[in-house]
Amino acid sequence: MLKRENWPIALTIAGSDSGGGAGIQADLKTFASLGVHGTCAVTCITAQNPKGVSGIQASKPEIVRKQIEAVFDELRPTAVKTGMLFSTEIIRVVADWFDHRKRPPLIVDPVMVATSGVRLLKTAAVRALQTELLPLATLITPNVHEAQIMTGFPIETPEDLRKAAKFIYSNHGCAALVKGGHLPGLNEALDIFYDGVTELLLRAPFIRGISTHGTGCTYSAAIAGYLAHGCDLAKAVQLAKTYITQAIARSYTAEGHSVLATSATIYGTYKNKTS
Repeated sequence: MLKRENWPIALTIAGSDSGGGAGIQADLKTFASLGVHGTCAVTCITAQNPKGVSGIQASKPEIVRKQIEAVFDELRPTAVKTGMLFSTEIIRVVADWFDHRKRPPLIVDPVMVATSGVRLLKTAAVRALQTELLPLATLITPNVHEAQIMTGFPIETPEDLRKAAKFIYSNHGCAALVKGGHLPGLNEALDIFYDGVTELLLRAPFIRGISTHGTGCTYSAAIAGYLAHGCDLAKAVQLAKTYITQAIARSYTAEGHSVLATSATIYGTYKNKTS
């Protein structure tokens, strides 16, 4: 009898992107490309394409919890990530679930504002994210704009990235990966990881001429995917930086829009790099 491969499981708790480039769709494609069985709890349905978000329908908090319960009952994940949580009520459902049981590594991508400017996290929910969910998180992955909201100070240089990562760790007790892809005047995409002991400067050359959608979702999903395979956090972050860089470099187009290369065809590129 043919022996079937056993894949680890990861859970994404996030919004649906009808354009297929970000959110739940990006997360599940990333998990699959890394040999991870993806499960999901949908927090919001968005009407969305690469140009913007034209509508948001939030899930009821009760159904978000039931989705999480259903996954844990039969498909217990070895890593979890969150994306668009949208409201205080949904954040509290997630925080309550993970606060009352032994939890796998939890990666929080603090999805706050879409590229088009539409808010994906209500202003009133930012405090709940910081005070109720982050103390339970293993890692948070803010971009420059999100880190500025969380820290209250401008981030304009690589040293500001370091300052922000340490501020987030000191104030919220979780490791931070502050992504500097939007810093002006640099020839590299720089990110800073800090977990209270280890600090990493992650760098990759900018890939010019490609405008991508869903890079933050894919990056955090890749971290969760590597954690699901048993990597430690620092290793997972380093592997995910390589993954997202290659996903951008190998991106393809659909109706003229750039799409990250996160299909299962690149799984073999990363499969043997988790040890």
